[in-house]
Amino acid sequence: MKKFAFLVVVAFFSAVAVCAQEAPRADLSAGYSYFREGFSGGANTHGGSISGAGYFNDWLGVVGDFGVYHLSQSGVTANTYTFLGGPRLSANRGKSVSPFVQALVGGDRLTAGGGSTHGFAWSTGGGVDFALSRHIALRPQFDYIGLRFSNNTTHSARASISIVFRFGNR
Repeated sequence: MKKFAFLVVVAFFSAVAVCAQEAPRADLSAGYSYFREGFSGGANTHGGSISGAGYFNDWLGVVGDFGVYHLSQSGVTANTYTFLGGPRLSANRGKSVSPFVQALVGGDRLTAGGGSTHGFAWSTGGGVDFALSRHIALRPQFDYIGLRFSNNTTHSARASISIVFRFGNR
């Protein structure tokens, strides 16, 4: 009887350990972003981004990303907003180190000097989630972002550092 009880306890704790290693269903991240608008002769802007992702399985998810970047230079104040969404491919999701790549499309808005304009935006990039605990990770990320205003494309780069909150298990 003692052997049977021992086997039941081992099986229970093994099942708990397997559940603890399951990848989360979703994550939400928020953090600081350095945004270089236009590579040569461009502007250095600072701001933040918030993204949320839901996952279909251990490697494929869909992400929505919102960014706000501010410039105040030589008496000029400008804000750039990006609204992007698309697929994310992840490896080792839910583990201590989890890299990912993503390709997003959406819109942008530029406000400066009392006026504003809207356009099309797209992004490709990726990052790595470094687990700090089961539900919290640190995410460095780098993205190329194209901003399309009035038939002109501005090539931009974004470097971000975010805190990621992970939710649920698959």
